[in-house]
Amino acid sequence: MHPSAPSAPVANRLTRPALILSLLLTLGPAPASQAQTAEPAARPATVKPAATPPAPLNSNELRTLQTLFPKVRPATLRIEECPPNDCSDPDGVGTAFLISEDGLALTAYHVVFGAKNLSAVTVDRKRYKVEILGFDDQRDVALLRVNVPKGTPFLPVAAARPKIGETALAVGNGAGAFLQAKTGRLIGLDADAGRADFPPGTLELTAPLQPGDSGGPVLNAKGEVTGVVSYITVQGPNREITSYAVPVTANDSLLADLQRGVKREAPVIGIRLDGNFTLFTELNAEQFAEVNAYFDLELGDTPGAFFTDVTPGSPAAKAGLQALRYDEQGKKLAGDVVTAVNGKRILNFSQFQYAVRAQQPGDTVTLTVLRGNQTLSLQMTLAGRSSLSVRN
Repeated sequence: MHPSAPSAPVANRLTRPALILSLLLTLGPAPASQAQTAEPAARPATVKPAATPPAPLNSNELRTLQTLFPKVRPATLRIEECPPNDCSDPDGVGTAFLISEDGLALTAYHVVFGAKNLSAVTVDRKRYKVEILGFDDQRDVALLRVNVPKGTPFLPVAAARPKIGETALAVGNGAGAFLQAKTGRLIGLDADAGRADFPPGTLELTAPLQPGDSGGPVLNAKGEVTGVVSYITVQGPNREITSYAVPVTANDSLLADLQRGVKREAPVIGIRLDGNFTLFTELNAEQFAEVNAYFDLELGDTPGAFFTDVTPGSPAAKAGLQALRYDEQGKKLAGDVVTAVNGKRILNFSQFQYAVRAQQPGDTVTLTVLRGNQTLSLQMTLAGRSSLSVRN
C-alpha cells in the first residue's frame, strides 16, 4: 500500500522551516531514527538518553567479552527471507540464536513477520530451513525451529535478569556484517520507547547496534542470554546509538508460552500519519490548537487523534473512519478526529494507538468521533497485524 500524501497546498505549508524547528523544540527531540528491522525501515522512538554518561568498558571487561565471543558465535544465526535451496537474492536479513540442542531458536518477531520463506545460516555458512513455532507481537519475540544437525552449539538463558552496570555482548548481522560482536554496558532495565508499536519494558544498553542485528542475543559476561535485540534510537548531533532488547529469563512465562506454540498478534487500527504530519503524533491540547490554527487544518476545537491514511480492509476502514483530505486550494474535504476509545478520553494519535494495544484482536471498541459538526459513535472490531495487506 502506498499512503496518500496531503494535497500540495497543505504539504507546502507543513514544510515551513521556522515553524517545524519551533515544533521540534516544543515537542522534544527529533524522532529518533531507526528500529532494528529485517529490512531497515524508519521506526522512530522517543526514549530519552541516560541522565549521566555510563562508564566505558575497562580493559578487563572488554577482554572478557572478546574472549567470550568466539565461544558463543557458533550458536548464533543469520536469518534471511528466502528458501534454503534458493537464496541468491534474500529479501531481508536479521539475527537469531539457538537455545536448545534440538534446534529451538529465539529472534525478534519483526525479523520474521510476514515472511513466506525463511532460512538460517550458521557460522560455517551452511543454510537450514526455519519454521516459526510461536510469537508474541507485542513483546517482539518469536520462537523458531531450525533444522540444524544434532550437536550444534546453543546458548543458555540466564536464570535471573541482569543488573544495571553489567557488561553486555551482542552478536548480529548489522549493516551487512556476518555474526559480528558489539559490546556495551547495561544502563536500563525497564525502558519505554514511547510508542505503542514498540515492546515495553526493554533492557537499555550502549552497544552500537544497527539494522540487521535485530533478533540477536544480548549476553552477560558468563555467556548467558539476558535479552533479544529489538530496536535502537539515534539521537543528538553526534548521532549516538542506544540499543534496546526484550528481557528473557529461563523461567520466563513468555518462553513457556512460545514453547506451547502461542501465536499472539498485536491488534491494529489501520491508520497512518504521513509526511510532516508524523511530527504531530503526541500533541497535547495546547499544541493541537496551535498546529490546527497555524496550518489551517480545520480540525475543530476539540483535540483528538487525526490521521492522513486509512488502510483498505483494515478495522478503521470497516468502521468507516475517514482520513484527512484537502482539495487543491487546501480546503478540508474530509477528516475524522477520534476523541475517545470506550469512553476514555484521548488527545492524539499516539494515545489512540496505546488505547487499542490494550485490547486483543477480535475485540470491539466504541469510538467517539468528531466529523465536522457531528459527534458519532462508531464500532470498530480489531484485527491482528497480519490481516493488513502491507508488511511494516
